[in-house]
Amino acid sequence: MNTQVRVEAQRSIPTAIDYKVYHDPEVFAAEQSNVFKGRTWCYLGLEAEIANAGDFRTSHVGETPVVLVRGQDSKIFAWVNRCAHKGATVCRSLRGNQADGAFVCVYHQWAYDSEGTLVGVPFRRGMKGVGGYDKDFDPANHSLEKLRVESYKGMVFGTFSSEIEPLEDFLGPVMRKYIDRVFHRPIKVLGYSRQYMAGNWKLYSENSRDSYHGALLHLFYPTFGIYRQSQDSAGELTEQGFHNVFTVSKPKGDIDYTSFGDEANREMQGATKLQDERLLQFRPEIDDDVGLHIQSLFPNVVLQQIQNTLATRQIVTLGPDKTELVWTYFGYADDDEETTRHRLRNLNLVGPSGLISMEDGEAVELCQQGTIGAEGKFNFIEMGGDDVREYYAPMGMDENAVRGFWKGYLELMSDALSASTAEVPA
Repeated sequence: MNTQVRVEAQRSIPTAIDYKVYHDPEVFAAEQSNVFKGRTWCYLGLEAEIANAGDFRTSHVGETPVVLVRGQDSKIFAWVNRCAHKGATVCRSLRGNQADGAFVCVYHQWAYDSEGTLVGVPFRRGMKGVGGYDKDFDPANHSLEKLRVESYKGMVFGTFSSEIEPLEDFLGPVMRKYIDRVFHRPIKVLGYSRQYMAGNWKLYSENSRDSYHGALLHLFYPTFGIYRQSQDSAGELTEQGFHNVFTVSKPKGDIDYTSFGDEANREMQGATKLQDERLLQFRPEIDDDVGLHIQSLFPNVVLQQIQNTLATRQIVTLGPDKTELVWTYFGYADDDEETTRHRLRNLNLVGPSGLISMEDGEAVELCQQGTIGAEGKFNFIEMGGDDVREYYAPMGMDENAVRGFWKGYLELMSDALSASTAEVPA
């Protein structure tokens, strides 16, 4: 079903998007088919979460519930968490281990193996010649819907597309380089959190690509010197616009927490002294000076290093105005106890109750609320130009990566959005 969504643009690059795309149920439904079940690889989880045979983790592709499983032969599988009989949820736990590799639907006890193949049906032949299924009933025709699964550096992705290129090609060499940077040695999972936002998933996707708001919305950043204009920064974008990364180097020289505000255009007012300044401590552990690494991989994951906090943020679409972030925090397998304690302390910067991320969620909700009934009106994304560049400087002066997101999004949605071919204003 096509829906009318107008896009203003310069040189065929989106620079203004109709607010309708954040609210229209038809647009949301089309995204499930064209984006999440289309020619994309969607992040499902980390291999470290399913280290042993029988380990599983429930996940999502858009709004579709899926299960990620480590099979008995150590292979990784993913299938839609929907029984082939009546559509009931098969796996009802967030994570765990199914030692015998069997997943049984509680409703009618249809049983599936780790690969999602139907292996058992009660009363398949009836009882005493009564009931049951016809002799031509073939379990192979009633298996769970399976995804194609590939991993890169322990990040597991799945796709419904039979035509899409291999995962490594979808990510591209630039994004793989930055994933390599974080996953340069084995990891261990430290924990999880979940963040609900009453806003559209695209608003959060824009937010993760937008450094413009960094030192403006998050006053904790400039006040305490985590993010200020004098620091070196860089951004890179893939050609199709899907993925981007930006990095910020740690402050140079001796750290004086009382002077950071001198370089900030805004800072926190009132009592701004931290009770425990260890929260801000950065212990370089990768062979560079990068203190902040935010990598957005289209369509549904952000890979982060903020100070010594390492995490993936999985985007789950619950509706046009409902989004969930699933945070998976991790460290390196050879971390000592003190390093792990420091990572956990660092988590106070991020996550649902973090000093930074709670403000992102509030910003998403404010945009959702403010654009109700605003169909036919547009946002404005021309900070730093009206093009999409492979390299850019993201330190609060550029919306290049946001334009890149829309460029890639509109290419996938061109069949669904009847006006998705960008208009060039006179």
